[in-house]
Amino acid sequence: MIFKRFYDEKLAQASYLIGCAVTKEAAVIDANRNLDQYLQAADEEGFNIVAVTETHIHADYVSGSRELAARTNARLFLSDEGDADWKYAFAHEPNVTLIRDNDTIRIGNLRLDVWATPGHTPEHLSFILTDEPASAEPLGAFTGDFVFVGDVGRPDLLERAAGFEGTMEAAARKLFHSIQRFKTLPDALMVWPAHGAGSACGKSLGGVPVSTLGYEKVANWALRVEDESSFATQVLAGQPEPPFYFKEMKRMNKMGPAFLSELPRFVRIAGSAAAQMPAGTRILDLRPVESFSAGHIPGSLHIPMGKGFPTWAGWFTPYDEPFYVLAANEADAQQAARDLASIGLDNLAGWFGLDALRAHGSPLSTLDRVSPSEAAQRVQSGKAELLDVRGATEVAERSLAGSRNIPVGFLLRDCDIDVDRPLVVHCAAGARAAIAASVLQRVGHEKVSCVAGTVDDLAVAGLPDKG
Repeated sequence: MIFKRFYDEKLAQASYLIGCAVTKEAAVIDANRNLDQYLQAADEEGFNIVAVTETHIHADYVSGSRELAARTNARLFLSDEGDADWKYAFAHEPNVTLIRDNDTIRIGNLRLDVWATPGHTPEHLSFILTDEPASAEPLGAFTGDFVFVGDVGRPDLLERAAGFEGTMEAAARKLFHSIQRFKTLPDALMVWPAHGAGSACGKSLGGVPVSTLGYEKVANWALRVEDESSFATQVLAGQPEPPFYFKEMKRMNKMGPAFLSELPRFVRIAGSAAAQMPAGTRILDLRPVESFSAGHIPGSLHIPMGKGFPTWAGWFTPYDEPFYVLAANEADAQQAARDLASIGLDNLAGWFGLDALRAHGSPLSTLDRVSPSEAAQRVQSGKAELLDVRGATEVAERSLAGSRNIPVGFLLRDCDIDVDRPLVVHCAAGARAAIAASVLQRVGHEKVSCVAGTVDDLAVAGLPDKG
């Protein structure tokens, strides 16, 4: 057999290709929208992709399963578990086969046994792989968002992200029972999850790409808890804030994502056009914080290129209106388009180069970045309020006296802030503070500064911890 793992660092997302060396048939599991990577890998090995499947309706990225199956004429296997709210709207398409617990998918001499593993979501499946010519014992499990290295999938997303009130307690208990069944498999079973460290689909995911069930039994907190009620309490505690776009991802992946190959290509727009755009036009400025601070189009958001780019863009970019990016060069703009498409932000109307700044008629905005000592002086003298934009779990571990906490992603929805009151914004290390400051500027807060430093730096500068 062949086995290939594909990992998107920005999404902290893993997908897989497995193939039978005898029949030259392959399957892809949990594909994202970057289809060329799977097509190229199969072509290099001389394999045909005949099956495409996924563990569940994903919430954190746009699934590429439907489009990949269409491009390869493959059979698309989709979960038929869960109630009516968790059925695929495109399940009637002629290349779709619905699968349930105890079903089997065959790819040549490889066998994927289908296990229903609800908890993270009601329709969640895991696939137990057996390489039959090698052994009758299962080799590994594609666990999706069910079991991670060091953690398990969060059962609160339906309620906190998708709006299904009163579901997370019951989901946590279902997850507990899914885990107990999973633990009956051999300890040597390899575990191939769909996410790694940095994903918001859990709270403490490990960075190791593969584990074994035996190791997870001793090292993964969730597999060590034997009491259902205790497990439910622990798994729901301390989960990070789910990005707002997760709800849109669920809807899009359930209904059937648009084929990326059919979307119009975005183009560069003349810099002078930026000055003609109506106030409130959504522009994501991709440049580093130093460049953004020196001068940016009023109302634009600082969403710099980097590992967290698609996540922060998803927090602040509506899905139902066009938007633009401002980039230092075309390569950055093209990469941004791919990253944005990975979470379904397909309304990218075009990009501006740096000539947009030179051609802009009104004065550019600047962003005041201050040292920890200057920030401490302003706060201690009463000249500014301290705003902490870290997540709630970070704040619970440590926060500074007198600070107010609003996680950065909530600023556009929780902005009952006096725009006439000077603010000093901080986060853990400075990056989120700059993003937050640009958001506050967009909603009319002109007296905002961000700290270029860490929480520790602020403490050293004289701001004490909360008692």
